[in-house]
Amino acid sequence: MTASIIAESNAARRCFDLARRVARTDVSVLIAGESGTGKEVVARFIHDNSARAAGPFVAINCAAIPEHMLEAILFGHEKGAFTGAHQMREGKFELARGGTLLLDEISEMPVALQAKLLRVLQEREVERVGGKRPIAVDVRVVATTNRDLKASIADGRFREDLYYRLSVFPLELDALRARRQDIRPLAEHFLQKHARGGIRATLSDAAADALAAYEWPGNVRELENVVQRALVLWNGVAIEPIDLGLPAASARVVDIRALPLDERMLHTEVEIVSEALKHHAGRREATARALGISVRTLRHKLKRWRDMGIHLAA
Repeated sequence: MTASIIAESNAARRCFDLARRVARTDVSVLIAGESGTGKEVVARFIHDNSARAAGPFVAINCAAIPEHMLEAILFGHEKGAFTGAHQMREGKFELARGGTLLLDEISEMPVALQAKLLRVLQEREVERVGGKRPIAVDVRVVATTNRDLKASIADGRFREDLYYRLSVFPLELDALRARRQDIRPLAEHFLQKHARGGIRATLSDAAADALAAYEWPGNVRELENVVQRALVLWNGVAIEPIDLGLPAASARVVDIRALPLDERMLHTEVEIVSEALKHHAGRREATARALGISVRTLRHKLKRWRDMGIHLAA
């Protein structure tokens, strides 16, 4: 992977391998994934590894622009085309000539405008609002969605013909919780990115465990926010779980008496270690001393439990 891409998990490596392959072509790409997973990062990766890398990379968020303005912003407008159009403006398609246009959250585009977009993709030319002649555009289109577009087609909210025009090469970007191997490298990347005064903070093993155990509903975007918050609380030593401000895992009531003996013993041991970690703010050395075991033994237990699907966060 390139220096700007963090991809340790098999799922992320496969995604970027496919992105690198499709970058060599000029076909349209549709990147699907939950909000905050890094779909724009993949789109930029495709652009940077394409023959269009020297051209512009222009992005437009279809969900962030009011419906009545989206057409003019996409296709441009002539002077006097509507109230407030005091001068001619090129649209995003024209600005992206020779490069890549990212249509972010394409699922939010109004159906009426989808028909006009389809024509642009088919004819490779745009007509500005209030214009009288088509303008040729040489643009590679990458679109993203956080919705199931096939379900939107069934509901009549997305055109099927546009879907197939955009989805010549579909890419699926997994949620962060499905690629936990990427969490620590991403967190360390953000620590470096947001370092204060050139001083880099470090992540303790306990903090890394807490990050790995969290479900990340906001995906990579949420992880970056958590890292930035931790840097505000950072006291010059390693970042600990208490600095992360992650919500506590919801408690699960278990009737220990109903469990087999070996599970009862494991459950009790996990509870003791968990309480010790919380008491010592996730510091493994202090926790190990309090439990009368070595740090190596504690680390081994935590790893074994993680492999069993048991994650302890201080």
